[in-house]
Amino acid sequence: MYKMRDINIIKDEIVAQLAKVIDPELNIDIVNLGLVYAIDLDEDGICLVQMMLTTMGCPLADVLAKMVIKQLKNIPEIKNVDVRFIWEPAWTPDRLSREAKMILGVH
Repeated sequence: MYKMRDINIIKDEIVAQLAKVIDPELNIDIVNLGLVYAIDLDEDGICLVQMMLTTMGCPLADVLAKMVIKQLKNIPEIKNVDVRFIWEPAWTPDRLSREAKMILGVH
């Protein structure tokens, strides 16, 4: 079982690794795009990442899932990664970080 401080450090590392996953079409990471909805790490080292795509039927779903898995396997406590795409609540540009809005010219 993880200590509370340890799990918080690991979750910070998870977010840092996810910020290295760059959407190939928009050239912005999935964290700043607001695509990551939830992260859960259980006691067995199974990490569940619930995320959205900017459009339903996006052809990059498999590519992004593989990129997420590859990045998260860099964290020693993570034994397996499960990426699940969710569709509600729907993604909107409101989920973009301030930095992403500036890069994309969204006001």
